[in-house]
Amino acid sequence: MTDYSQVSGTAAPLHRALMAAGYPELESLNGVSYESLISLHGVGKVGLDRVQEALKELGMSLTFP
Repeated sequence: MTDYSQVSGTAAPLHRALMAAGYPELESLNGVSYESLISLHGVGKVGLDRVQEALKELGMSLTFP
């Protein structure tokens, strides 16, 4: 499993927000709605886009409307 700290260009507030929302590691975000994550306090577009890129490298993805 991939720890969020391994995702280049992301910061602790993003990591904490995702873990608090029930997503303990990068792979747990596969199939999760981009819109639901961007609405979380501490999650911004730049960081979430970097998370999406890291997921793509693993053959995974967030979902988009």
